[in-house]
Amino acid sequence: MMSEPRKIPAPQPNVENQRFFDAAAEGKLLIGQCDTCGQPHYYPRALCPFCLAESRWVESAGKGAIYSLSTMRRGAGAPYTLAWVTLDEGPAVLTNLATDDHDALKIGQRVRLQFIPTEGGPLVPMFAPDMG
Repeated sequence: MMSEPRKIPAPQPNVENQRFFDAAAEGKLLIGQCDTCGQPHYYPRALCPFCLAESRWVESAGKGAIYSLSTMRRGAGAPYTLAWVTLDEGPAVLTNLATDDHDALKIGQRVRLQFIPTEGGPLVPMFAPDMG
């Protein structure tokens, strides 16, 4: 029995993260970069989660490696895989992995950014295996 494609609920942008979603609409992934301690971070926010100083937006190259993953094989939209991806810039991103071959995914595997439409909302970043 074939399952329906997984529907991604639309996030609700707000004043603090609107720039993130505007950049996503242009195919860019923004991460935070602290002006005081220098730490990059994700999910971008106005204050650094490490030292609470102000942060600025910087564009990520959108490449990284799978740190941890879990594939759901039951329920609506299954199978799908959730993963922690460590970006080349340093921060870890909790994300879905966009693939049709969930069994081929491995810890340490290189992934690249792609944006996926949501149910009537902004695009959201996901990662897919990097084939080259």
